[in-house]
Amino acid sequence: MQGPPQAVSESWVRCRSQGVWHRLSEAPRVGEAELFRLKSRNRQLLGVARPTLQRSSHLLSDAASMVLLTDAQGLIIDAAGDRRVVEEGRRNHLEEGGRWNEALIGTNAIGTALTLGRPICIYGAEHFCQDVQRWSCAAAPIHDPGDRALLGIVDISGPADRFHPQSLAFAAALAREIEVSLGHGREAAHALLLLHFVSKRSVWLSDEILVLDHRGTVVHASEEARRRLDAGASLEQDARACIDGAEPESWAENCRRRFPQASLELVRQDGEAIGCLIVLHGRHASTGPRRSNRTAPLKVAPGERSVSFDAIIGDSPAMRAVKERAGRLATLPLPVLIEGETGVGKELFARAIKQARTPDGPFVPLNCGGMARDLVASELFGYVRGAFTGADEKGRPGRIEQADGGVLCLDEIGEMPLDLQAYLLRVLEDGIVYRLGSHEGRTVDFRLVSMTNRDLEAEIEAKRFRRDLFYRIAAVRLRIPALRERGTDVLLLARHFIRNAAERFGRKVPRLTATLEATLLAHPWPGNVRELRNVLEAAVAMAARDDELTEADLPDLPRASVIAARSADASSSNLHAIERAAILAKLDACGGNVTETARQLGIARSTLYLRLAELGLRSSARS
Repeated sequence: MQGPPQAVSESWVRCRSQGVWHRLSEAPRVGEAELFRLKSRNRQLLGVARPTLQRSSHLLSDAASMVLLTDAQGLIIDAAGDRRVVEEGRRNHLEEGGRWNEALIGTNAIGTALTLGRPICIYGAEHFCQDVQRWSCAAAPIHDPGDRALLGIVDISGPADRFHPQSLAFAAALAREIEVSLGHGREAAHALLLLHFVSKRSVWLSDEILVLDHRGTVVHASEEARRRLDAGASLEQDARACIDGAEPESWAENCRRRFPQASLELVRQDGEAIGCLIVLHGRHASTGPRRSNRTAPLKVAPGERSVSFDAIIGDSPAMRAVKERAGRLATLPLPVLIEGETGVGKELFARAIKQARTPDGPFVPLNCGGMARDLVASELFGYVRGAFTGADEKGRPGRIEQADGGVLCLDEIGEMPLDLQAYLLRVLEDGIVYRLGSHEGRTVDFRLVSMTNRDLEAEIEAKRFRRDLFYRIAAVRLRIPALRERGTDVLLLARHFIRNAAERFGRKVPRLTATLEATLLAHPWPGNVRELRNVLEAAVAMAARDDELTEADLPDLPRASVIAARSADASSSNLHAIERAAILAKLDACGGNVTETARQLGIARSTLYLRLAELGLRSSARS
């Protein structure tokens, strides 16, 4: 059996001209950190292809072969099939992390298919390097279903003496199946992006919006947006250059020069970025040719904003106490650890601390959770040119450097990889940061504010967080109370969110019915202020009437809240009944414990006893 003679001979000529040594026994292999980063970059391709590869691996086990998936540069990112063959492939680095382009390991099905852009089979002695000639391989390219860009290679490899003659057809069929699956996924993602665009259209009525998918493909762009950007055919090219191959956290920075004075909002599905909206603010912006000297930063919503403690909504005893404590510690030159459940507003307090301490300095946030270890490292410490494959050719400062003279805010610090915690500790102790790949230290002076919804002391006991780092970041601690502990603050916040939502949607500000107020007071709000805001914004947008919001306008809430609302509904105009319903629901949620109920309602225990006596509920309560 032989591959196409001309294709093989031309490949050998290329190998000789590139100086490939014919006695190479193995392809270069990247380290585990680089492999992890490249697999993360190709996670959509991996996610779509893996079910196909797993199904085919059962067939290949009987055929003494394996199936490999590579990225667009010929780096193997997945392998499946006959376990003995997979193990045998390690000798030549025909395994995850192996680089199989022609310039590195000579003529082979993966590298030659990449070069030619079409399926090819390379049998035994047709491989350029002698030790690789024990293999026969069939490879087929995978193309993007939209623009036909090369995404990777499907390869079937096996011992040369047992290789099946139909392997090339099988590889081509697998590549086609993956392309079809990518196409279906692309269509679904575009539909979700357009739905998100429609939902935001009422918010940004005076602005133009570009909708881009995760590869920078323009899903939607109005004629006005194209005209303002003098884009023509270049818009697609520029968008692709900003987005394709970059981590979502870098999209905003990459887009800065191309889309000045705009804001970017990521769109995620199941935690994965599927695209973004770029909002071109204000129709009054210049419509002439864009100027390269416009450097207004692209802001990621909600963007840099100043927050004072007085602007934080809440008048319950719990909130008054925490705002007073935060105001005192804000002026101290000490690291602050802000603790609290998700959605309680920890970042508002972080920004208020920054405003009180360094009003003219930067506020630089970084979420340490849900990011690959290498991405956290490069974002936090920065890197120099050539630090890793795909690094910006000019290098990039990290968030620590960007926070010099201001505040570095590390959200979900409890999820920071354990090995990176040691590096952060060193920066905090020495005031010197080293970019990845550099031995040159840079002096920095910043205030650290950390945030977490985890019990870090429990994380220390579980060996997931360093004790010495905990003592360094928690010089002072600030606990933000949950919404269920803040009593009637719920109604203050509700009216604020309803007013803002009505203004954004161009609607009248509706009033809350008494039944709805009782429902809001009774609900435990596990998502806290964030959940309250989302629920009420959706209610305002979908309300049946412009002048009032009712229980029927809300998404389904837990049964306790509904019971409270119905109890109040019998005499909804009676404030006494509303209060009774709210206390009943809260008392029931606390198992009849008056002390805990009073704490969560934000009132004194003596006051609650008085109200219970008035309502005839004393016998059902306990201290």
